[in-house]
Amino acid sequence: MSLIDLRNLQQAAAAFGEARGWGKYHSPKNLAMALSVEVAELVEIFQWQTEDESREVMAGAEREHVEQELADITIYLAQLVTALGVDLDAAVRAKMERNARKYPAPAPAPGGE
Repeated sequence: MSLIDLRNLQQAAAAFGEARGWGKYHSPKNLAMALSVEVAELVEIFQWQTEDESREVMAGAEREHVEQELADITIYLAQLVTALGVDLDAAVRAKMERNARKYPAPAPAPGGE
């Protein structure tokens, strides 16, 4: 079972860009920079919010804005993965395994639930 399967999105994003002649601009450098900008736009939504306000953002007027920024981030990530030839599923699995070794879950307390 895949944890991350972006194949359809990668194909759709590539077709969208190619139809507009944008493929020549989709270098790893440009895509990484665009991804960074989109993440900054998401961060801007939460700027100056309290922790509680940030947890309620999807119930408010910013829901659509958050969804649009997350979509932009996902599209640019898919394009960057394509440009670099990264198997994102394998990379995520390896990172999760590395994190599990580095940060093991605490053992349950004796007699505890």
